[in-house]
Amino acid sequence: MTSDDAWRRAKPFRGVETARVRYLSEAECLRLVNACEPAFRDLVRGAMLTGCRYSELTTVHVADFNADAGVVTVRDSKAGKPRHVVLTVEGQKLFAGLTAGKLGDDPIFVRRDGGVWGKSHQLRSMLDACNRAKIKPAVSFHVLRHTHGSTLAMRGVPMGVIAEQLGHADTRMTEKHYAHLAPSYVADTIRAHFPTLGITDAGTVRPMHRKRANRMP
Repeated sequence: MTSDDAWRRAKPFRGVETARVRYLSEAECLRLVNACEPAFRDLVRGAMLTGCRYSELTTVHVADFNADAGVVTVRDSKAGKPRHVVLTVEGQKLFAGLTAGKLGDDPIFVRRDGGVWGKSHQLRSMLDACNRAKIKPAVSFHVLRHTHGSTLAMRGVPMGVIAEQLGHADTRMTEKHYAHLAPSYVADTIRAHFPTLGITDAGTVRPMHRKRANRMP
């Protein structure tokens, strides 16, 4: 009988539990935004530009946007404590437009009929927008948060800064999802020093054929 002792002693590779994060490319972001109906489009743009969760965006009010500081305060966060989300110039422009002429206790993001966004109201709108934008497979609204974090990581923003922006308690969750996307000394060094072998041009690669053995008459 064959023993499986060797397999039992084998240890799994480190890092195989690393999270696989789906995020949208810049082209996909543009297609998705263009495919949304106007009210939902505001919500999608807000998520892309802040990294906020759906539940956070749907509960922010006009008074939570500080135009002078260029931040929006998320008071109802998953971590249970408020945080200040930094807005880019594009983000500040979006929030300034959405809050203009409104009262401080008015919600920033509202549905087409003026009502508030409910717990699952984004599901159908997100699916329809993905289908129109030809994003396959369709992504969830939460992927917009990952898109914000991934975009920052790929541009070299430190993990601690990304953690602060997304409201992570520490950098462990941030590193799990985004560290592999960040520019690294190892990757830069390998790409700078490994030579071009010229083996990816289809015109220079030829299939190998077996020679037929000479048959005896």
